[in-house]
Amino acid sequence: MLEEKRPKVGVATFVLKDGKVLMLRRKGAHGPGSWGAPGGHLEFGESIEECARREILEEAGINVKNLRLGPYTNDIFEKEGKHYITIFAIADYDSGKEDIKEFEYIDKLEWFEWSNLPDNLFLPIQTLVKQGFNPFEVNR
Repeated sequence: MLEEKRPKVGVATFVLKDGKVLMLRRKGAHGPGSWGAPGGHLEFGESIEECARREILEEAGINVKNLRLGPYTNDIFEKEGKHYITIFAIADYDSGKEDIKEFEYIDKLEWFEWSNLPDNLFLPIQTLVKQGFNPFEVNR
């Protein structure tokens, strides 16, 4: 019997601090070398907000506040044969020293101005940028 392929659900969060957004350079499964927001898979029974907070802490070691839901994207990673619905959140930095916590998935983290993002963006981020999204314009 063939297994039916279904989209997976990812949650990513734009963490804002001092007019900049936290971006991570990816390693591993898909999108290696591209820059994305902290995030990962939504776990069974988990709320989007819980997933966002968990992934930020697991990947970057920081806590956030004022978490609010943002847009979503529907992206097909043709080369990898993957399909993701990515739900975005926006949050303000609260506490902790940002540092790479998952070296198998991330090789760099950096704060960027939204108007000066790196060139090699992860596909869901590219989709949002093309749509004119700006995390600094989302209600606080």
